[in-house]
This record gives sequence, C-alpha cells and structure tokens, in this order.
Amino acid sequence: MHGDERPAFQRHQFAFTAHLRDPERVPVPPGVEERRMAVYRELVYNNIESFLASAFPVLRSIDSDAAWHRRVRRFLIDHRARSPFFADIPREFLQYLERQYEPQEGDPPFLLELAHYEWVELALSVSEETLPDRVNVDATDLLEHPLRLSPLAWPLAYTWPVHRIGPGSIPDAPAGEPVRLVAWRDREDKVRFLQVNAASARLLALLDVLTDSTPAIDAVRALARELDYRDEDHLVSFASELLHSWYEKDILLLGPTGSS
Repeated sequence: MHGDERPAFQRHQFAFTAHLRDPERVPVPPGVEERRMAVYRELVYNNIESFLASAFPVLRSIDSDAAWHRRVRRFLIDHRARSPFFADIPREFLQYLERQYEPQEGDPPFLLELAHYEWVELALSVSEETLPDRVNVDATDLLEHPLRLSPLAWPLAYTWPVHRIGPGSIPDAPAGEPVRLVAWRDREDKVRFLQVNAASARLLALLDVLTDSTPAIDAVRALARELDYRDEDHLVSFASELLHSWYEKDILLLGPTGSS
C-alpha cells in the first residue's frame, strides 16, 4: 500500500484523536479552530484524569501533581484501550502500569501493588456476581458441609503493606513477609478487607480446590498434615470458629451439596 489510503474522514479522525492524546507533539488538525480544539482537549483529559483520581485515591494522594499528571498523560499517549466502557478505564490504567509504563525517578516502589489493591476494591464493587441466600449453620456443624470461596472473595498477597499506605504512612521497605489479605463484597454490597496469616491463607486455598461434595473438615485435616500439627483436634476446634466467622462475613459459601 502506497501512502495513507484511508478515507479522508478517517485520516482526519486519527489526526484529531492523536492531537487529543499528545497535544505537545501532535499539531492541531488542519481546518480545526484552536479555540474549539482546546475545549475537546480539556474535556478528554479532565474526564479521564478525574475518573482515575477517584478510582485510585490513595495513589493520587501520595503522588505529586507533576508525577500524577505525567503518568496520566503517558497513559493517554501510549495505551490503546480494548474496552469501550468508561467503567473499565481503571482496569485499563492498571494494565498500562503493569505492561507498558516505564518507571520514573521518584515513583514509589510499591506503585503497582498499591494500584492493584485499589483496583480490587473498585472491581468488586461493580461486579455483577450475586450471592445466594445464607443458610444458618452452627459453627460445630459447618465443617461437615462443603464450603467454597465466594466469587466475590479474592485472596491477595503483596510484598508491601498496601492496606496501610496513605499520605501520612509511607513504608520505607517491603514487609518482612507476604502481606496476605482477603478482599470481598458482602450481602450489603460493602467491599471489605481482612488481613490473614499464612496458615489461614493456606486453608482458604485448600478449601478452594475441594470438590463440591467434600466436607470442609478435609481441608482442615490436610492443613494439619502440611503443618505437622500434632493436636489435630485443637486445630479442628479453632478452624471451626474461624470458618464460621468467614461464613458469617460472606467470604465463604456453602457448596452445592451443603446448600441443599
């Protein structure tokens, strides 16, 4: 193909949007009044910037104005969104940070983890997943039922204490061990976070791979074997209360067999 053989209106559209993305390096398209173009530039940038600022409030609050706006501008210039929906802009921004963004001097070392943590809250809040009605089950009986993670409960692990970061709380170094969290949306549509220890995180993982008909106590016994925990009865008693609290919080649901 010799030259640009696209129709004239398409060439104009591409020139128009290229200028909106990168007005410092791409000139205003021929035939468009600068005053009118300035209105579009302001609308496009301000809408996207304000939406990202509301989606990543902690990141915005610890960034300098220059660093934040530079990052948003690079997102506009470099990234090509695959979703046409405005609500997907935060996910597109996170993907940009993960795959395309070139770290700048002064960027916090926890930038990616903090952005992911903040995106999780938004993603859960807008998820279309729903929860079944809760069946009342005593803590002593719960282990005999199959349990599964709620589709609105996401186990997370970070190297930085992202849940504690804020303008007055900037960590100097990663946490000494993985920061394990569970993010979930409950039946009141509130997104919550819970920090768990390594054993609790492992128990959640074991529950997640059980078959639909396997009782939860099998996961507890598997954990006891992995930990070489000699007093299995004590662990079962502790796990019974722990799993019941997760069940009441909507982190866990009864499996298909247990809900019948």
